[in-house]
Amino acid sequence: MADENIAIKTKDTKNPKRIPNKKHAIKKRLPIRPIEGDNVIFITKKTNFKAQLDKCCDILSKGEKEIVLHGLGAAIQRCCNLALQLEILFSGACKIEVNTGTVDIVDDLEPLTDDVDYGTQVRHSSSIHIRIFRTAMLGANQ
Repeated sequence: MADENIAIKTKDTKNPKRIPNKKHAIKKRLPIRPIEGDNVIFITKKTNFKAQLDKCCDILSKGEKEIVLHGLGAAIQRCCNLALQLEILFSGACKIEVNTGTVDIVDDLEPLTDDVDYGTQVRHSSSIHIRIFRTAMLGANQ
């Protein structure tokens, strides 16, 4: 009896826009990348955290003045954690500048039957852009 009530409550509270349509298959497009460059890193949940940290350390150790980390949705927490780890590793030689925002992501709706047309839908995702820049050179006497 209690299980039925829980199922009804979760079914009623879902957003109707998020319920999959039986006439279309949703194909998610990649989000638009803001800028490209050697010092721009896009953080994902799938990539190994240690590998991302090592890549950032290598870029900053080779003399790059700044790096920019970009994270979307579920990767925002990982992006923040990575920036804080870099700040600890470079102990005062780097500072952080954070910007947040929202990104529009477009999904393609491919028809499963012949009586419907192709379409698109737009959804919004939270984003974070963290700029890590040097305030002092490594190994220099201050």
